[in-house]
Amino acid sequence: MLRRQILAAAAGLTAAPFAAARAQATWPTQPVRLVVPFAAGGPTDIPARLFADELSKTLPQRMIVENRTGAGVVIGSDVVAKAPKDGQTLLYNTVAHSVLRALFPRLPFDPVADFTPVSLVGVIPMVITVNKDLPARTLAELVDLLKREPGKYDYASSGNGGALHLASELFLRRAGVRANHVPYRGTAAAMPDVLNGTVPIIVDVATTTLPFVTRGETRALAVMDSQRLPQLPDVPTTAEAGFPGLEAYTWHMVLAPSGTPAPVVQQISQAFGRVAREQSVQTRLADLAMRLETDSSPERAAAWMRSEIEKWETIIREANIRVD
Repeated sequence: MLRRQILAAAAGLTAAPFAAARAQATWPTQPVRLVVPFAAGGPTDIPARLFADELSKTLPQRMIVENRTGAGVVIGSDVVAKAPKDGQTLLYNTVAHSVLRALFPRLPFDPVADFTPVSLVGVIPMVITVNKDLPARTLAELVDLLKREPGKYDYASSGNGGALHLASELFLRRAGVRANHVPYRGTAAAMPDVLNGTVPIIVDVATTTLPFVTRGETRALAVMDSQRLPQLPDVPTTAEAGFPGLEAYTWHMVLAPSGTPAPVVQQISQAFGRVAREQSVQTRLADLAMRLETDSSPERAAAWMRSEIEKWETIIREANIRVD
């Protein structure tokens, strides 16, 4: 009898960690908040809602998008940084997350220590574009033009420290040329001056570049990606144009509060990966020129984040970029 009691007690002790692990890995146990630190209806919100809708069809709980804007992406990110570490509150952010530490030294959270990268959803490449009348039909010709007359030409961006500004500086520094930065309050404000030639150069996200290029209103010189855009098959990549490794994207990533249990992080990552592999989702997001990442692993997301932080913090430091 005593032997059976000892064995039963030992079995209970052995089973306890496994029971805890099973409970820990159960996700989700209630509706999931997917916090988007951008306005509803925008190019970040659209794919976030598509993923949330698709995941709500298969998960045992709904996924609800919550737009929390303000102070750039800081307010929405802070909500997630301080949320319970259970996978029920997630952040859907972009490349903006990788520059927070360098641009905002007094954040209410640490963009690295307080978050766990879960899944790299997809990337949208930048496109180096010029006014259609600028005497540069290739990237090499643009570089030659800027070298011949340093400081003469201007380039537009959506604002200091934004993705367009950083991608432009990355290109200029890799090419060893200079141009004057003219920041605007958003791409919509910048494009009229690009179209009329007042500010003839812009490095912009493919999503917003495509309509102007396809209508012949601007000229795309190179896609800052390792592969050509299906929507612009005749436009070379930066590598094909003579600048290998010159790549810049706005990318979308899901992050969880740091300390979220690894089994839960894996479940979230796998759920997003399943949706990313659906042909219908890929087709719908092709309109945004987004290439979905089928390797959605947390390891892949973390490696991508480290690389992006290193790249953009170097550019911010070298170019002495400050936000308004």
